Amino acid sequence: MILIAPIKTEKAIGKIEYENALTFHVNLRSSKKEIQDEVEKLFSVKVYSVNTFVTAKGHKHALVRLNKEFKADDVAIKLKMIA
Repeated sequence: MILIAPIKTEKAIGKIEYENALTFHVNLRSSKKEIQDEVEKLFSVKVYSVNTFVTAKGHKHALVRLNKEFKADDVAIKLKMIA
């Protein structure tokens, strides 16, 4: 399992609205390409870029930006992150 859970913080919700990006908690061993493939397959979207970082607690997060023709809002609604 690559994607563990969506991040639902206020900052992450702001990235959905202003940067067309979603933030996920991901498996520590997953690569950017694996994350991109998983998001494209699960949500039927095209990914523009993936940035990853490891938090101070040792969790890996991925910031996934979608192509302009796809809306992060639509994916967030499917995930019940926003209403």
